[in-house]
Amino acid sequence: MKRLLLIAPVFFGYYKDMILEAEELGYHVDYLCDAPSNSNISKALGRINKKLISGSAKRYYNEKALPLVEKEQYDKVLLVAGMTCAFTSDMFCEMRRLQRQAEFILYQWDSEVNLPYCKSIHPYFDRIYTFEKADAERNSTYRFMPTFYTKIYEKIGKKERPMPRYDCFYVGTAHPKKYLEINRMAEDLKPELPRQFIYHYIPSVLKYVYHKVTAKEYRHARYRDFQKVKLSGADIMKGMEVSTCILDAPQGGQTGLTLRCFECMGAKRKLITTNVDIVNYDFYRASNILVYPGTIEERKAFFENSYEELPEELYRKYSMNSWMKRLLSGEESQKLPENH
Repeated sequence: MKRLLLIAPVFFGYYKDMILEAEELGYHVDYLCDAPSNSNISKALGRINKKLISGSAKRYYNEKALPLVEKEQYDKVLLVAGMTCAFTSDMFCEMRRLQRQAEFILYQWDSEVNLPYCKSIHPYFDRIYTFEKADAERNSTYRFMPTFYTKIYEKIGKKERPMPRYDCFYVGTAHPKKYLEINRMAEDLKPELPRQFIYHYIPSVLKYVYHKVTAKEYRHARYRDFQKVKLSGADIMKGMEVSTCILDAPQGGQTGLTLRCFECMGAKRKLITTNVDIVNYDFYRASNILVYPGTIEERKAFFENSYEELPEELYRKYSMNSWMKRLLSGEESQKLPENH
């Protein structure tokens, strides 16, 4: 059986779905969290400056990662790299030396603006993917690949629609730009979408203070405006299931489409997003997606029309199964959408 070492963030449990998809493709999977701790404080410190967690990262590597890499022989090593990744170039250099037979694959799960450490680890990877179109346009060696939706959202899309509890729904980490844009959208859309569920999650007081000091978007924010309990993926799924529209905004530095865009597709729910580039993707339909604020005509088409079913091949294309298959096989990645 082929062996895969998956290094990925805990982030909403997506790594569990990645493991299952890789196993369905015939891999035995060993998993490593991308950071020494999943605590909010540790992740906040790592995002501010990775040197603040360098000691714990080295211990984690020596105690958890290195024994695996010394013992097993892998066919593939896949790093899904987000903002919390604490593995350094020295660590990947050693892993590469110990796993000469393995193909090393990097998927950048954020814009390079938000992942400054990534360039230092590029030399140790055979293939580099990104969901950020702007990064792929700047570097011809990157392969452009948008993200995915998981089977749980596909199940929502296949169910009979329940009576909606919410007209619009949003759950997300309160990144400054996203926090401000979601609040503006929600307030402006109240006449059309009065029943709203808006959940801005802040992982720690430290993160709030950091944004309060450094981000103009937090100028009028108060700590009591934020939620301190992180909702599970199951909770988010249940909320989407009883909602008509989902709100979305990329965080600062991003132009690539968020996971929420694809989860809406899988769940067959309407999407309102501030990401203007979504109109250049093959699954864009004016009946399903409103680019906020939109013209009077666009709003009319969006609010008056029912969800428009997409061709089955588009649902397959953006499933996590297809995403994982392309990553591990090296199949041709998606062409860059052309700007209209």
